[in-house]
Amino acid sequence: MQRKVILSADSPCDLGEQLRARYDVYFFPFHILLGEQSYTDSVDIHPEDLYQAWREKKLLPKTSAITPLEYMEYFQDWVNAGYDVVHINIGSALSSAYQNCVAAARELGHVYPVDSCNLSTGIGLLVLRAGEMIQQGMEAEAIQRSLIGLVPHSHASFVLDTLEFMRAGGRCSAVAAFGANLLSLKPCIHVSTEKNGAMSVGKKYRGQMEKVLRTYTHDQLDGKGSLWADHVFITHSGVPEPWIDGVYKVIEEMKLFHEIHITQASCTISSHCGPGTLGVLFMTEN
Repeated sequence: MQRKVILSADSPCDLGEQLRARYDVYFFPFHILLGEQSYTDSVDIHPEDLYQAWREKKLLPKTSAITPLEYMEYFQDWVNAGYDVVHINIGSALSSAYQNCVAAARELGHVYPVDSCNLSTGIGLLVLRAGEMIQQGMEAEAIQRSLIGLVPHSHASFVLDTLEFMRAGGRCSAVAAFGANLLSLKPCIHVSTEKNGAMSVGKKYRGQMEKVLRTYTHDQLDGKGSLWADHVFITHSGVPEPWIDGVYKVIEEMKLFHEIHITQASCTISSHCGPGTLGVLFMTEN
């Protein structure tokens, strides 16, 4: 008899509650360390709390991956109840979560981890595809194989309004941040699925963020070949509404997608990029 399948993902998939409910997804939240305190991502701490701690106390957050034991305890009841679990992890270049999940799966059996090689709703897009496969009655192992094949087709990038947060966290130099601010440069950060989620700087835009984001959106979606038309995400770390509205309007006018989702990044993602970050994330069919 075929075992029923549970769909689960690391909390940095950033899907939001509506899609989480639609596809019956379970999130396993990362640990957020702020000062001497440990918090649970998007449960007892939220992105604005991180920014407030930085503004008022110059406290920078750190993130901590889920351990193998925590994964085992998380999956145990489902496996004992006769379920298979498909779990989609943040990219292995960004965290030890995937390796830890694999270790737990090896001990328990009936757990099928997938390295998304991505972050934020770049993971979330794979979660939606998995949800559709479960609804179609596919078995967990077949879903895992299919998702691994889809990993290169999930595209994630973000434009940063300021490098202040990344500079403070040691993720870019003070000189680079000063030069970008002086020249009003807005760097685009690309996620490489070929490098398991490693990030690199792409095009550097110049000008006001609203105009930059419209240009960036066209750069991402024009001429991309065959797009998966079901979903596209506008994911941000806390930005002014006009920025979101402008990007939404551009995507709407392009008439490429059936659903345009707006989600806010979790603490795990926001702790690295800081406020004023927005990305357009989508999948291609080939």
